[in-house]
Amino acid sequence: MSIHRTLTIARKEFRHIFRDLRTFFLVTVSPAFLLLTLSYIFVLDVQQVVIAVWDLDGSTLSRRYVAALTADADFRIQVWVTSYSELDRLLEAGRVDGGLVIPPGFEAALRAGRQTQVQAVMDGADPIAASQAVFSLSQRTAAFAASLPAPPPRIVGGLDLRGEAWYNPTLKSLISMVPGLIPIVLCMPALALALALTREKETGSFESLIATPVRGPEYLGGKLLAYLVNGLVSVFLVWMVAVLYFRVPFRGAFSLYGLLAADYLMAGMGFSLLIANFVRSQQTAMLLVLVLFFVPSFFVAGLITPVDTGSLGSRMVAYSLPTTHFILINRGVFLKGLGIEALVSPAAALLGMGVGGFVLSLLLFRKRLG
Repeated sequence: MSIHRTLTIARKEFRHIFRDLRTFFLVTVSPAFLLLTLSYIFVLDVQQVVIAVWDLDGSTLSRRYVAALTADADFRIQVWVTSYSELDRLLEAGRVDGGLVIPPGFEAALRAGRQTQVQAVMDGADPIAASQAVFSLSQRTAAFAASLPAPPPRIVGGLDLRGEAWYNPTLKSLISMVPGLIPIVLCMPALALALALTREKETGSFESLIATPVRGPEYLGGKLLAYLVNGLVSVFLVWMVAVLYFRVPFRGAFSLYGLLAADYLMAGMGFSLLIANFVRSQQTAMLLVLVLFFVPSFFVAGLITPVDTGSLGSRMVAYSLPTTHFILINRGVFLKGLGIEALVSPAAALLGMGVGGFVLSLLLFRKRLG
């Protein structure tokens, strides 16, 4: 194997990438663009809840309570009502997302240290929005009660349960979804590599390669090097989008993250090299990458729900995808600040996929047509 010929192939591929704007966009810019668009699609947070308020107490403390709930505009009061029938009409018409009913004697009960109940009536036609709104109201109510000079005891049956979320205290889905989506959008450099390999077969330029002394390891290694370097540029771009635009906390070491991202890109490109050995058209290569690699990552890799470990089949499918392992790495480095010692298992799995895919591609590669 000649290093000089390998670097020559890589240099030729770099020129092609920068000369062809479509390839440059696919390899370098498209992951950041996809992260911007997909993050908004997969955000499950409710941005603003419109409520109606029925204040049966009418006291100073009840007004303070309502003001505390709506201080940051996540909850907005649409109207003040005076009956359940009026609230029901508003919910039926879709003018409000829910209602808040403050009972009579609210202030007197709190001042005396007695328990009092506030009712939240939500539109259950959208269960995700309703559950998030109830959870947020519960948190704000607990914070308001704790701010009182003599907060009432919140004990049920002698058991006091207090929940706390680490790494994402606000439980905003965006903070979790953006690091989870990064592995999926970084499939684009691997797709571009598969298209580059099949394009040469499709356009006939692969025929001229047959007459040269370039060997399989030099050809595939040069191609891989060019797309790996450009893929690392796209890693930096999606990192900036996540941290600077979406304000996702990054608690890990960037040098470690770059190394693990290269590991992931290598795994994806090993997958692409294998596909390119068996197909001769760009359309077929794109279809196979999307169907076997890109689309399943949304549903079985642990992006939205945890990986199903209940059956051997689903577990094998999930952990055969590089995205499953990099989602664990991404969320661990971004949100938990994990080091390499905690990420050895997924990193080793990606390295095995990348090296295995490259070696198999070399064994299957034939410098001939047909």
